[in-house]
Amino acid sequence: MQFMLALIAEERPWEEVTPDEVKKNLAEMGQFNAELTEAGAMVTGAGLQERATGTTVHYGDGEPLVTDGPFAETKEQLSGFWIIDVENLDEALAWAKKIPFTSNHVEIRPMVTGGKELLEKAERS
Repeated sequence: MQFMLALIAEERPWEEVTPDEVKKNLAEMGQFNAELTEAGAMVTGAGLQERATGTTVHYGDGEPLVTDGPFAETKEQLSGFWIIDVENLDEALAWAKKIPFTSNHVEIRPMVTGGKELLEKAERS
């Protein structure tokens, strides 16, 4: 079963991040990613550029509207993610607890694969 581990973090300006912090974070994340890969759980993952580089498409009445910048007025933003393939939520939680953070948080959500889950939910309703 695939899960997304979504990193939700408060964005810091790059000017506030020291080279030593960058090196330490890259080493720790590299080790975590290597463990995921060695265990056969890693599907993909990436960090995201700062929210100001984002573009949002708004849907509603009429044509979709494209705007520059972040989609939400909040300090915390989606900053990166991992897609992992594990047996169950307990295993996904175990991996999330190994992420080398001292702050921030991670949202764990099962992935919809092929729409089968959506059809099953609709049939149960």
